[in-house]
Amino acid sequence: MGRSTAALAPEALAGMELFLGLATPALAEVAAHARLSHLAKNATVFEQGQPADRCHALLMGRVRITQSDQDGAQLVVRFVGPGEMFGTVALFTDRAYPAEAVAVTDSIEISWTEAALLGLIARHPQIAVNILRVVGARLREVQERLRELATQRVERRIANFLLRLATRAGQMARAGTLIDFPVTRKDVAEMCGATLHTVSRILTAWEKAGLLATDHRRITIRDPAALQRIAEDPLD
Repeated sequence: MGRSTAALAPEALAGMELFLGLATPALAEVAAHARLSHLAKNATVFEQGQPADRCHALLMGRVRITQSDQDGAQLVVRFVGPGEMFGTVALFTDRAYPAEAVAVTDSIEISWTEAALLGLIARHPQIAVNILRVVGARLREVQERLRELATQRVERRIANFLLRLATRAGQMARAGTLIDFPVTRKDVAEMCGATLHTVSRILTAWEKAGLLATDHRRITIRDPAALQRIAEDPLD
């Protein structure tokens, strides 16, 4: 992980979920307290169980958040995209990172010490409001995933997952909507609560049917309408 002492332009923070609604002078103060880090692909930002001492946000790239149990079984919790915060809630709970954060692509992250964050919150309460909104939205996502796991067959869960990815990380390409970072079939299985065999079988069938295409772990949605029909189909 490479750390930079270069000055961070306040405008780079304007669209971040942590700092929405802050005026330019406040953003300049936030930038002055930030540490910029360049992450190579597969670099670890923090490990599960490590003492939490910083608040993180992503400026560029993608970060995978995973949790492991005592037996080593791993679960992908979410993918963090540009403008999103991560590793922050631990500062306000048991002060240990509950998951591991690893860069999926070359990325740039920004972080603040706990003392700096608390000082910024004291001077700019809008940051605390933004944190509450982000945590609330993440909680809704978790509840939605739990509902899908309890009520939907696996094809619907996979279709919903891919459509969400396309919405959050899709880029228009000649063949359709390209997910802009590598997603493995193991990632899909962990996110959807399915076995790798089942996910491979379904994705292979969808690829043969022209719904999607894969190339070097990059997924392109070729027929979003067909995926939407699968996602909305309540029948087994």
